[in-house]
Amino acid sequence: MIFEDEPVPGYPLPIRPGHTSPGRFERVLRSGLFAVTTELDPPDSADPEDVFRRARVFDGYVDAINATDGSGANCHMSSVAVCALLTRVGYAPVMQISCRDKNRIAIQGDILGAAAMGVCNLLCLTGDGVQAGDHPQALPVFDLDAVTLLETARTLRDEHHFLSGRKISYAPRVLLGAAENPFTHPIEWRAQRLAKKVAAGAQFVQTQWCYDVPLLRTFMRHVEELGLLEKVFILVGVGPLRSVKAAEWIRTHVPGVHIPDEVIKRMAGAADQAAEGRRLCIDIIQEIRTLKGVHGVHVMAYRQEHSVAEIIDRSGVLNGRKPWYPGRDPQTNTDRMAS
Repeated sequence: MIFEDEPVPGYPLPIRPGHTSPGRFERVLRSGLFAVTTELDPPDSADPEDVFRRARVFDGYVDAINATDGSGANCHMSSVAVCALLTRVGYAPVMQISCRDKNRIAIQGDILGAAAMGVCNLLCLTGDGVQAGDHPQALPVFDLDAVTLLETARTLRDEHHFLSGRKISYAPRVLLGAAENPFTHPIEWRAQRLAKKVAAGAQFVQTQWCYDVPLLRTFMRHVEELGLLEKVFILVGVGPLRSVKAAEWIRTHVPGVHIPDEVIKRMAGAADQAAEGRRLCIDIIQEIRTLKGVHGVHVMAYRQEHSVAEIIDRSGVLNGRKPWYPGRDPQTNTDRMAS
Protein backbone atom coordinates (compact mmCIF):
# COMPACT_ATOMS: atom_id res chain seq x y z
CA MET A 1 0.00 0.00 0.00
CA ILE A 2 1.24 3.50 -0.85
CA PHE A 3 -0.21 6.51 0.91
CA GLU A 4 -1.23 9.47 -1.20
CA ASP A 5 1.13 11.85 0.59
CA GLU A 6 4.37 9.95 1.08
CA PRO A 7 6.86 11.79 3.30
CA VAL A 8 9.50 13.99 1.75
CA PRO A 9 12.58 14.62 3.92
CA GLY A 10 12.05 17.81 5.88
CA TYR A 11 8.37 18.10 4.95
CA PRO A 12 5.84 17.38 7.73
CA LEU A 13 2.74 15.40 6.87
CA PRO A 14 -0.76 16.60 7.77
CA ILE A 15 -2.40 15.08 10.83
CA ARG A 16 -5.30 12.90 9.79
CA PRO A 17 -8.64 12.92 11.65
CA GLY A 18 -8.46 10.77 14.76
CA HIS A 19 -4.65 10.76 14.76
CA THR A 20 -2.48 12.42 17.41
CA SER A 21 0.64 12.75 15.26
CA PRO A 22 1.53 13.45 11.63
CA GLY A 23 3.81 10.42 11.67
CA ARG A 24 3.78 7.61 9.15
CA PHE A 25 4.07 4.97 11.90
CA GLU A 26 0.68 5.94 13.32
CA ARG A 27 -0.79 5.88 9.80
CA VAL A 28 0.43 2.32 9.29
CA LEU A 29 -1.01 1.17 12.61
CA ARG A 30 -4.40 2.82 12.13
CA SER A 31 -4.68 1.53 8.56
CA GLY A 32 -4.70 -2.03 9.88
CA LEU A 33 -1.43 -3.04 8.25
CA PHE A 34 0.93 -5.38 10.09
CA ALA A 35 3.65 -3.04 11.35
CA VAL A 36 7.36 -3.77 11.71
CA THR A 37 9.68 -1.82 13.97
CA THR A 38 13.27 -2.38 14.99
CA GLU A 39 16.03 -0.90 17.13
CA LEU A 40 19.07 1.11 16.17
CA ASP A 41 21.98 0.74 18.53
CA PRO A 42 23.26 4.33 18.96
CA PRO A 43 26.95 4.78 18.17
CA ASP A 44 29.72 5.68 20.55
CA SER A 45 30.51 8.53 18.22
CA ALA A 46 29.66 12.12 17.31
CA ASP A 47 29.64 11.36 13.58
CA PRO A 48 26.12 11.55 12.09
CA GLU A 49 27.12 9.18 9.28
CA ASP A 50 27.47 6.44 11.90
CA VAL A 51 23.73 6.83 12.57
CA PHE A 52 22.73 6.93 8.91
CA ARG A 53 24.84 3.87 8.11
CA ARG A 54 23.17 1.89 10.90
CA ALA A 55 19.71 2.96 9.73
CA ARG A 56 20.24 2.08 6.07
CA VAL A 57 20.41 -1.66 6.76
CA PHE A 58 16.68 -1.51 7.58
CA ASP A 59 15.64 0.33 4.39
CA GLY A 60 12.43 -1.08 2.93
CA TYR A 61 11.75 -3.50 5.79
CA VAL A 62 10.60 -1.48 8.81
CA ASP A 63 8.00 1.19 9.51
CA ALA A 64 9.82 2.82 12.43
CA ILE A 65 13.22 2.67 14.12
CA ASN A 66 13.66 2.88 17.88
CA ALA A 67 16.60 4.92 19.12
CA THR A 68 17.49 3.43 22.48
CA ASP A 69 18.11 5.73 25.44
CA GLY A 70 21.10 4.48 27.39
CA SER A 71 19.96 0.86 27.03
CA GLY A 72 21.31 -1.32 29.82
CA ALA A 73 22.44 1.88 31.57
CA ASN A 74 25.32 2.21 29.11
CA CYS A 75 26.31 5.54 27.57
CA HIS A 76 25.89 6.16 23.83
CA MET A 77 24.74 9.00 21.56
CA SER A 78 21.47 10.33 22.98
CA SER A 79 18.11 9.11 21.71
CA VAL A 80 16.90 12.64 20.97
CA ALA A 81 19.97 13.31 18.81
CA VAL A 82 19.64 10.04 16.88
CA CYS A 83 15.95 10.77 16.29
CA ALA A 84 16.68 14.30 15.09
CA LEU A 85 19.21 12.96 12.58
CA LEU A 86 16.87 10.22 11.34
CA THR A 87 13.94 12.64 11.03
CA ARG A 88 16.09 15.04 9.02
CA VAL A 89 16.39 12.51 6.20
CA GLY A 90 12.85 11.16 6.44
CA TYR A 91 12.95 8.07 8.65
CA ALA A 92 10.23 7.48 11.26
CA PRO A 93 12.09 7.21 14.57
CA VAL A 94 10.72 6.20 17.96
CA MET A 95 12.40 8.24 20.66
CA GLN A 96 12.92 6.26 23.84
CA ILE A 97 12.83 8.20 27.10
CA SER A 98 14.27 6.59 30.22
CA CYS A 99 13.37 8.02 33.61
CA ARG A 100 16.68 6.86 35.05
CA ASP A 101 18.78 9.81 33.94
CA LYS A 102 16.55 12.90 33.87
CA ASN A 103 14.05 14.69 36.07
CA ARG A 104 10.69 16.01 34.92
CA ILE A 105 12.13 19.38 33.90
CA ALA A 106 14.64 17.85 31.47
CA ILE A 107 12.17 15.24 30.21
CA GLN A 108 9.47 17.78 29.36
CA GLY A 109 12.06 19.93 27.59
CA ASP A 110 13.25 16.94 25.57
CA ILE A 111 9.69 16.08 24.51
CA LEU A 112 9.08 19.62 23.24
CA GLY A 113 12.47 19.78 21.55
CA ALA A 114 12.08 16.42 19.86
CA ALA A 115 8.61 17.30 18.59
CA ALA A 116 9.95 20.61 17.24
CA MET A 117 12.49 18.63 15.20
CA GLY A 118 9.79 16.40 13.76
CA VAL A 119 9.90 13.38 16.07
CA CYS A 120 6.40 11.86 16.15
CA ASN A 121 6.76 8.77 18.36
CA LEU A 122 7.76 8.40 22.01
CA LEU A 123 8.40 5.20 23.97
CA CYS A 124 8.15 5.83 27.71
CA LEU A 125 10.38 3.66 29.90
CA THR A 126 11.33 3.56 33.56
CA GLY A 127 14.85 2.44 32.63
CA ASP A 128 17.42 -0.03 33.91
CA GLY A 129 19.27 0.67 37.15
CA VAL A 130 22.71 2.26 36.88
CA GLN A 131 24.32 -0.78 38.47
CA ALA A 132 23.61 -2.72 35.27
CA GLY A 133 25.73 -0.47 33.06
CA ASP A 134 29.20 0.90 32.50
CA HIS A 135 28.78 3.88 34.87
CA PRO A 136 27.69 2.25 38.15
CA GLN A 137 28.93 5.31 40.04
CA ALA A 138 26.30 7.48 38.33
CA LEU A 139 23.46 8.91 40.41
CA PRO A 140 20.04 7.62 39.25
CA VAL A 141 17.14 10.06 39.06
CA PHE A 142 13.82 8.19 38.64
CA ASP A 143 11.84 11.38 39.28
CA LEU A 144 9.12 9.74 37.16
CA ASP A 145 8.34 6.16 36.19
CA ALA A 146 6.87 4.78 32.96
CA VAL A 147 3.28 5.47 33.99
CA THR A 148 3.84 9.03 35.23
CA LEU A 149 6.02 9.72 32.19
CA LEU A 150 3.13 8.69 29.94
CA GLU A 151 0.81 10.98 31.91
CA THR A 152 3.33 13.80 31.57
CA ALA A 153 3.65 13.43 27.80
CA ARG A 154 -0.12 13.21 27.42
CA THR A 155 -0.53 16.36 29.51
CA LEU A 156 1.85 18.26 27.24
CA ARG A 157 0.06 17.00 24.13
CA ASP A 158 -3.59 17.12 25.15
CA GLU A 159 -3.77 19.78 27.86
CA HIS A 160 -1.11 22.13 26.50
CA HIS A 161 0.69 22.78 29.77
CA PHE A 162 3.69 21.65 31.79
CA LEU A 163 3.27 19.65 34.98
CA SER A 164 3.73 22.96 36.80
CA GLY A 165 0.55 24.23 35.17
CA ARG A 166 2.34 26.76 32.97
CA LYS A 167 0.85 26.86 29.48
CA ILE A 168 2.77 25.94 26.34
CA SER A 169 2.01 27.75 23.10
CA TYR A 170 2.24 24.77 20.73
CA ALA A 171 1.69 21.19 21.86
CA PRO A 172 3.83 18.25 20.75
CA ARG A 173 1.90 16.10 18.28
CA VAL A 174 3.13 12.66 19.21
CA LEU A 175 2.11 9.01 19.42
CA LEU A 176 2.78 7.57 22.87
CA GLY A 177 4.16 4.11 23.50
CA ALA A 178 5.17 1.87 26.38
CA ALA A 179 6.97 -1.42 26.93
CA GLU A 180 5.56 -4.56 28.52
CA ASN A 181 6.77 -8.05 29.36
CA PRO A 182 4.11 -10.75 28.83
CA PHE A 183 6.52 -13.52 29.83
CA THR A 184 7.02 -12.91 33.55
CA HIS A 185 4.63 -14.42 36.05
CA PRO A 186 2.01 -13.71 37.15
CA ILE A 187 0.85 -13.13 33.56
CA GLU A 188 -2.50 -11.71 34.67
CA TRP A 189 -0.68 -9.02 36.64
CA ARG A 190 1.34 -8.07 33.56
CA ALA A 191 -1.89 -7.49 31.66
CA GLN A 192 -3.18 -5.33 34.50
CA ARG A 193 0.07 -3.38 34.40
CA LEU A 194 -0.47 -2.78 30.70
CA ALA A 195 -3.97 -1.53 31.48
CA LYS A 196 -2.48 1.11 33.79
CA LYS A 197 -0.15 2.26 31.01
CA VAL A 198 -2.99 2.45 28.52
CA ALA A 199 -5.02 4.49 31.02
CA ALA A 200 -2.02 6.78 31.41
CA GLY A 201 -1.85 7.41 27.67
CA ALA A 202 -0.06 4.51 25.92
CA GLN A 203 -1.32 4.08 22.36
CA PHE A 204 1.12 1.37 21.29
CA VAL A 205 3.20 -1.15 23.20
CA GLN A 206 6.35 -3.05 22.31
CA THR A 207 6.97 -6.22 24.28
CA GLN A 208 10.02 -8.08 25.54
CA TRP A 209 11.45 -10.84 23.31
CA CYS A 210 8.95 -13.62 22.65
CA TYR A 211 10.27 -17.18 22.58
CA ASP A 212 7.19 -18.75 24.16
CA VAL A 213 4.05 -18.26 22.06
CA PRO A 214 1.76 -20.20 24.46
CA LEU A 215 2.64 -17.69 27.21
CA LEU A 216 1.92 -14.87 24.79
CA ARG A 217 -1.49 -16.40 24.03
CA THR A 218 -2.25 -16.44 27.76
CA PHE A 219 -1.23 -12.79 28.08
CA MET A 220 -3.33 -11.76 25.09
CA ARG A 221 -6.33 -13.54 26.54
CA HIS A 222 -6.00 -11.51 29.75
CA VAL A 223 -5.53 -8.34 27.68
CA GLU A 224 -8.74 -9.10 25.81
CA GLU A 225 -10.63 -9.77 29.05
CA LEU A 226 -9.58 -6.32 30.26
CA GLY A 227 -11.03 -4.74 27.11
CA LEU A 228 -7.68 -3.44 25.86
CA LEU A 229 -7.56 -4.87 22.35
CA GLU A 230 -9.39 -1.88 20.90
CA LYS A 231 -7.41 0.63 22.93
CA VAL A 232 -3.74 -0.14 22.18
CA PHE A 233 -1.62 -1.39 19.28
CA ILE A 234 0.51 -4.33 20.42
CA LEU A 235 3.80 -5.11 18.71
CA VAL A 236 5.43 -8.30 19.95
CA GLY A 237 9.18 -8.31 20.47
CA VAL A 238 11.12 -10.91 18.48
CA GLY A 239 14.77 -11.51 17.70
CA PRO A 240 17.24 -14.05 16.32
CA LEU A 241 19.41 -16.07 18.69
CA ARG A 242 23.01 -16.33 17.51
CA SER A 243 23.85 -19.62 19.26
CA VAL A 244 22.76 -21.91 22.07
CA LYS A 245 25.50 -20.39 24.20
CA ALA A 246 24.05 -16.93 23.62
CA ALA A 247 20.54 -18.20 24.37
CA GLU A 248 21.66 -19.72 27.67
CA TRP A 249 23.52 -16.55 28.63
CA ILE A 250 20.50 -14.35 27.83
CA ARG A 251 18.03 -16.38 29.84
CA THR A 252 20.43 -16.47 32.79
CA HIS A 253 21.68 -12.88 32.79
CA VAL A 254 19.04 -10.68 31.12
CA PRO A 255 16.17 -10.00 33.53
CA GLY A 256 12.70 -10.68 32.17
CA VAL A 257 13.72 -12.75 29.14
CA HIS A 258 12.09 -16.19 29.12
CA ILE A 259 13.61 -18.81 26.80
CA PRO A 260 12.01 -22.28 27.17
CA ASP A 261 14.07 -25.47 27.31
CA GLU A 262 12.55 -26.50 23.96
CA VAL A 263 14.21 -23.52 22.29
CA ILE A 264 17.56 -24.38 23.86
CA LYS A 265 17.25 -27.96 22.58
CA ARG A 266 16.31 -26.78 19.10
CA MET A 267 19.33 -24.48 18.95
CA ALA A 268 21.69 -27.12 20.36
CA GLY A 269 20.63 -29.65 17.72
CA ALA A 270 21.28 -27.37 14.76
CA ALA A 271 24.38 -27.72 12.57
CA ASP A 272 24.27 -23.95 11.87
CA GLN A 273 23.01 -22.37 15.06
CA ALA A 274 22.92 -18.80 13.74
CA ALA A 275 20.79 -19.87 10.77
CA GLU A 276 18.55 -21.87 13.10
CA GLY A 277 18.15 -18.79 15.30
CA ARG A 278 16.88 -16.84 12.30
CA ARG A 279 14.54 -19.68 11.31
CA LEU A 280 13.20 -19.79 14.87
CA CYS A 281 12.53 -16.05 14.75
CA ILE A 282 10.70 -16.41 11.43
CA ASP A 283 8.60 -19.28 12.78
CA ILE A 284 7.62 -17.22 15.83
CA ILE A 285 6.68 -14.22 13.69
CA GLN A 286 4.49 -16.33 11.43
CA GLU A 287 2.72 -17.80 14.45
CA ILE A 288 2.12 -14.60 16.39
CA ARG A 289 0.90 -12.70 13.33
CA THR A 290 -2.26 -14.82 13.52
CA LEU A 291 -3.05 -13.85 17.13
CA LYS A 292 -6.00 -11.57 17.74
CA GLY A 293 -4.87 -8.16 18.93
CA VAL A 294 -1.30 -8.36 17.61
CA HIS A 295 -0.63 -5.44 15.27
CA GLY A 296 3.02 -6.03 14.44
CA VAL A 297 6.46 -7.11 15.55
CA HIS A 298 9.36 -5.26 17.11
CA VAL A 299 12.56 -6.90 15.87
CA MET A 300 15.47 -6.63 18.29
CA ALA A 301 18.57 -8.01 16.58
CA TYR A 302 21.44 -6.66 18.65
CA ARG A 303 24.67 -7.00 16.67
CA GLN A 304 22.70 -8.92 14.03
CA GLU A 305 21.02 -5.93 12.43
CA HIS A 306 21.80 -7.16 8.92
CA SER A 307 19.61 -10.20 9.58
CA VAL A 308 16.45 -8.08 9.96
CA ALA A 309 15.88 -7.81 6.21
CA GLU A 310 16.15 -11.58 5.73
CA ILE A 311 13.86 -12.32 8.67
CA ILE A 312 11.14 -9.91 7.58
CA ASP A 313 11.39 -10.92 3.94
CA ARG A 314 11.16 -14.65 4.65
CA SER A 315 8.39 -14.23 7.21
CA GLY A 316 6.16 -12.62 4.59
CA VAL A 317 4.50 -10.28 7.08
CA LEU A 318 4.80 -7.24 4.84
CA ASN A 319 2.71 -9.03 2.21
CA GLY A 320 4.49 -7.28 -0.64
CA ARG A 321 4.44 -3.87 1.02
CA LYS A 322 7.68 -1.87 0.99
CA PRO A 323 7.85 0.61 3.88
CA TRP A 324 9.01 4.08 2.92
CA TYR A 325 12.66 5.02 3.31
CA PRO A 326 14.78 7.90 1.97
CA GLY A 327 15.31 7.39 -1.73
CA ARG A 328 12.59 4.79 -2.26
CA ASP A 329 10.67 7.12 -4.59
CA PRO A 330 13.40 9.45 -5.90
CA GLN A 331 11.44 10.85 -8.85
CA THR A 332 8.31 11.48 -6.77
CA ASN A 333 10.32 13.17 -4.05
CA THR A 334 12.21 15.32 -6.53
CA ASP A 335 8.98 16.48 -8.17
CA ARG A 336 7.42 17.42 -4.85
CA MET A 337 10.46 19.23 -3.52
CA ALA A 338 10.58 21.26 -6.74
CA SER A 339 6.88 22.15 -6.70
